[in-house]
Amino acid sequence: MSVNSKQQMIDDIESEVAFTRRMTGRDHLSPAVMEAMREVPRDAFVPSAMKHAAFRNGPLPIGHGQTISQPYIVALMTDMLQLEPEDKVLEIGTGSGYQTAILSRLVRQVFSVEVVPELSRKAEEIFQKLGYENIHIRVGNGYEGWPEHAPYDAIIVTAAASHIPPALVDQLKPGGNLVIPVGEPYSYQRLVLVTKDQKGDVHSRDILGVAFVPLVDTDQPAG
Repeated sequence: MSVNSKQQMIDDIESEVAFTRRMTGRDHLSPAVMEAMREVPRDAFVPSAMKHAAFRNGPLPIGHGQTISQPYIVALMTDMLQLEPEDKVLEIGTGSGYQTAILSRLVRQVFSVEVVPELSRKAEEIFQKLGYENIHIRVGNGYEGWPEHAPYDAIIVTAAASHIPPALVDQLKPGGNLVIPVGEPYSYQRLVLVTKDQKGDVHSRDILGVAFVPLVDTDQPAG
């Protein structure tokens, strides 16, 4: 059942790619990304009560007001990064660790920042259990990135920011891609592709509408 469910997830991703191709400009995703989606066991990253739904093409709650993203969105955002095997990637929002794990199958090193300590610890336990050794995690404010290991070949943000954080743009290598959902909580959000050319000039393009939990800025007063 698990194998069949995983194949159904892959089929659903491919159907979504076809459905959204006019918005994304993609009629397929890279074979490497799709192989990572097949390889990483999504059911290892969802709560026990959600195991039955692990391979459905939709988000699932993981506690602390957070979710594990829809498989199609995970695959699409990963593909948009245009990763190479020797890349070093920054992820903002470890969450369940599923997106982190997908990245880890495609690049040399992944650095991931999570604001919720309990989620960070749980994700690290799963990585250790699965033998994913090229992932580095810290608890911190995602708006600030992880400057100690910058610059990064690519950066991915897995929660909706109110704006594109300047610190993340600064930490992106020339020639790199930043994929980030931008918008206010529970209102219209857009998935944005930010590119930095070899001269250091920055360009951005809206890809499609999305719905993400908000990216928490711990430097801002609660309100």
